[in-house]
Parts: sequence; structure tokens; C-alpha cells
Amino acid sequence: MKKLLIVPVAGMLLVTACSQPKSEATIETATTAAGISEENTAAKPADAQLTEVATFRGNQVTGVTVTEEGRIFSNFPRWREGVPFSVVEVMPDGSHRPYPNEAWNSWNGQPQPNQFTSVQSVVAHQGSLYVLDPASPMMKGVVGNAKLYEFDLATNTLKNTWEFDRTIAPEESYLNDLRIDEERGEVYITDSGLGAIVVLDTETGQARRLLDKHTSTKAENVFLNINGEKWLRQGKQPQIHSDGIALSPDNDSLYYHALTGYTLYRVPTEALADSSLGEEALTEQVQSLGNTPAPDGMIFDERGNLYMADLERGAVVYRTPSGEIKTLVQDPRIQWADTFTIGPDNMLYFTTSKLAAATGDISNMEFNIFKVTLAPQE
Repeated sequence: MKKLLIVPVAGMLLVTACSQPKSEATIETATTAAGISEENTAAKPADAQLTEVATFRGNQVTGVTVTEEGRIFSNFPRWREGVPFSVVEVMPDGSHRPYPNEAWNSWNGQPQPNQFTSVQSVVAHQGSLYVLDPASPMMKGVVGNAKLYEFDLATNTLKNTWEFDRTIAPEESYLNDLRIDEERGEVYITDSGLGAIVVLDTETGQARRLLDKHTSTKAENVFLNINGEKWLRQGKQPQIHSDGIALSPDNDSLYYHALTGYTLYRVPTEALADSSLGEEALTEQVQSLGNTPAPDGMIFDERGNLYMADLERGAVVYRTPSGEIKTLVQDPRIQWADTFTIGPDNMLYFTTSKLAAATGDISNMEFNIFKVTLAPQE
């Protein structure tokens, strides 16, 4: 088992200028603030059937992932006192058990070896479960250091730990979600607390913090309208930066999106992986792809459809390879579709974290994992 302390590569802590990104043809604007037409978002009844996979009463779920064999894992950030577990495996009957065991999920208020602090994301990939721990309980700042764990799913034991120092994950950061580029040996991570893309070389353990001053990783000056009301946090406009992240099917491009914003961006993975590429050269590689609904997580299917939430409409939408936005499913039960994964059954799984509604006592609230059929072949 390797345990690697992440340190920045000399001269490669990139702070990029807020230059205007290149623009692809923008999506045609119409009725909503996101510029999405009602015609394009018309739900198709044949595609609108939700299946409930699991329900968690009083425990706010954010992440979900499904392995190649169909094992399901989910996670629960420590956004309030009394969170009973950080990572669970969801069993076929909908029950769940702490993963990999209770000890890993028994945080006592201080950073401990072999113990989760506050997990935000889980991703299954090639026989491993990657667990991203931003280590920011109650979102009040990093305690110790943020970490990425890799567990061997065959043995359910820890395989690797990558620990990020404060130059990579500063105190006010919140590492949010990740994608794995096996071809290049890189892991890409969004920071929604301050806005940045972290690139981790899994072999050397070196990490770089990129685009942390660039417009593309920052929240936009917009208010989201959730359930007919302006979404506020303690009476203020939330500013949640780079959050959703998705790797294109050919691994050539990384797509990312601020949560409070309507603009989708992409950057070539070749540029992110090139540690010799200078600050200005990297920013010139960033492209704006125009407007989408305000999402949380994102994921591609193998046909190049990019799935994401439409948080303001209680829907899941997808962006076709041509840039058209279509509704996959809209349902009153979709209350803040958070994280997406695709199972071996060719179904799209997602969580409902109810982020806007989950304030105060949530002991009687239900949080779900649903699944729905992928977009039809066109």
C-alpha cells in the first residue's frame, strides 16, 4: 500500500488569468435563464420511468457509484452533527452497511489514520473504489489534510492513500468530485470551495492546482430558483464554484461546470496532463460550450451524451454531441439530482440530496438513489 503526501511540482502551481475563453457555437436561447428552449426540454413519456434503488431516512446522500459487477456504493458528507457513516455499500435488497467497515466510519472529531472525516464523492473504476474526502466537516474548513483513498474491491482493503497539502487543498477548499484518466495515469478533481481543477499523477503522487484564478472554475453571479423560491444560504447568495466534472468517452476532454452558474466548459486532458505547459497556454485551451441548466454532477455515456441535473426544473437532462439539450426525465421526486453513474445494466443512477430543502432537522426526510433508462438511440 502506498501512502503519498501530495506536494506541488516546482513552478507548476498555476494561477491563471481570467481571460475570455474560446467559445464554441452557443446553444440557442429561449425561455429560461439557462437559455434552454421548452421544445428541446420536452420530456418523452417512454423515458420518464424512475425506479427507486435505495432510500435513506435522515441521512443526506450525495454520491453514488456502480461497479462493473453491479455493486453500489454511496456516501454521506458530514454537513451536520450525528452523521452515522460516511461510505456504505448498498445491498441488492436496498439495505446498506458501512464500507469498508464500521471503524473507517467512526469519526470522533479529529483526523485519524484509516478513518473518514467527511466524504463527498465515491467513484468505482477498474476494480477499485476511489473515495474523495475533502476533510471539511460542516464545510467550515479543512481539518488536517484532504485525501483521496483507493480501496481494492476484491479484498475490500485500502490500496492507496493520496494526501493533499494546503497548497493543493487550502483551508477554504472543498474537493468535490473526480474523474479517472487511466490512459494518462491522472485523476482530475474539482474544488467547489474556491474554484480550481486539481490534477493528480497517481504514480508519482504529485499534484497541481490549475485554473484557480480562471473564470471557468468560478461561480456566476446568479440566484438559482429551487421549488419556486430563490435559493439562499443563511440569507445570502450561495457561491459554489467548479463542481460537476465529466471525462469525454475518448478521454480527450474534461468537462466541468460551476454549480451556481449556467456555463459549461471543457479543456483538453492532454493540456491538463502536460506539466510543462505554462499558465497562459493552459488558459488558451479552455473552451466555453455555452449555456446549460444549473447542474450538480455530470457524466457521459458511451455515445457522447452528457447527463446532468436541471436543478431548477426538478429534472435530469442530457446534452447531445451536437450541443442540443434534451430532457431525460422530470419528476416531483427529483429534488436536487446530485451525482450520476452508469451501471452495467445500462441504467443511469443518481442521488437526490435535496440540498436546498435539507436545512435544520432532517431526521424525517428521505433521500434517494434512483435509476432511469439512458437516452434512446437517435
